[in-house]
Amino acid sequence: MIYGPTVLFALGEGAVIPLIPIIAAQLGADVATAALVASALVVGQLCGNLPAGWAVARIGERLTMAIAGTLSLVGVIGMVFAPMLGVFAASVFLIGFCAAGFGLARHSFMTTRVPLAFRARALSLLGGTFRLGMFIGPFVAAGLLALFGDEHAAIWFFGACLIATVLLVLLGPDPEKQIPPPAENVITRATSAMAEDTGEAVTGSIPSAERVGVFRTMWLFRRVLSRLGLAAASLSAVRSARQVVLPLWGFSIGLDAQTIALVVGISGAIDFALFYASGQVMDRFGRLWAALPAMILMGLGFIALAFTHDLDSAAMWFAMFAAVLGVGNGLSSGILLTLGADVAPKSDPAPFLGSWRTLTDAGGAISPLLVSAITGLSSLAIATGAVGVVGLLGAVAFLRWVPRFVPRTGPGEAAGPP
Repeated sequence: MIYGPTVLFALGEGAVIPLIPIIAAQLGADVATAALVASALVVGQLCGNLPAGWAVARIGERLTMAIAGTLSLVGVIGMVFAPMLGVFAASVFLIGFCAAGFGLARHSFMTTRVPLAFRARALSLLGGTFRLGMFIGPFVAAGLLALFGDEHAAIWFFGACLIATVLLVLLGPDPEKQIPPPAENVITRATSAMAEDTGEAVTGSIPSAERVGVFRTMWLFRRVLSRLGLAAASLSAVRSARQVVLPLWGFSIGLDAQTIALVVGISGAIDFALFYASGQVMDRFGRLWAALPAMILMGLGFIALAFTHDLDSAAMWFAMFAAVLGVGNGLSSGILLTLGADVAPKSDPAPFLGSWRTLTDAGGAISPLLVSAITGLSSLAIATGAVGVVGLLGAVAFLRWVPRFVPRTGPGEAAGPP
């Protein structure tokens, strides 16, 4: 019940994501416009985080996930029967909006119920559920394409996953009632250590006796959000660009939809294989030991890929650097979830996590828009190289701000401010 709903949702979403640019092109989009349509998924997730934080804090995780799953079915129907590109893009946006509810509900649950000693492993496992979907989903899409010869078959598969998800959430036991929070996460007003005048909080919390709204929480935590949050947003940007650039790159060099889905699936398989190793590294050595290698590897991978578009062996380089990006993304599994949990108030994390995920998803939303804009003005290769530069700049930001705000979690990180 903790991981099952997110596995089902991610499995269906993973089958659809590689085909969004392809279906958009069938509806009349060029390469730049297809990137814009694909970005509607992360833009929707960005817009859904604050409402999801409000919903989780007031009606609980279970109802939030059930409502999100039901609304996602509306988006699936819209994608299947979209008569024009605008309707298809709006349906993709709605699915992204609802995905925020799934992500934040489980993030909030794990933040309040997992002890610090193995938090990174638990959250990396949560991140691994999404990677499982991105790993298996494209292979399912490739199989459905081979069987039916129609990209819409993958969308119907997503709909079936959503129905199973809603039934599991509503009919299964409620983890919120079965698993109490550990003693270290039960913070009272007397022990709250939030620095309201600076907006920084390392081990403190919003007082449990008083619920603070999302926008008030954003102001109270403005320093950590504007510094460590921006570093996290750069990682989200690079991840999001990977989901958009790889299908577009395959489309641009002339590969068919089935081949693109297989390459993206192999990249996802590598990504998925490394998810738990990332949590082990963060718990044992500290957050930086996972964040820096991931950002550097993805940054350099995008930059190198940018030089291969017009080569005779472009398909081979595409497959190779898709694998490299899968390694980098796998090494970053759970980092955003873990850092958000590290600095969130323990008694009522949902409003803060809504703010944190809004900021990080803003990076994910801006990145495909940046890819689309640069592609329209110059070329996809230049856009891909720009994403690589963002990755390297993000590595520098993590190096500066993780030791400043995150409690000591390993020999590689200093303690945060008192």
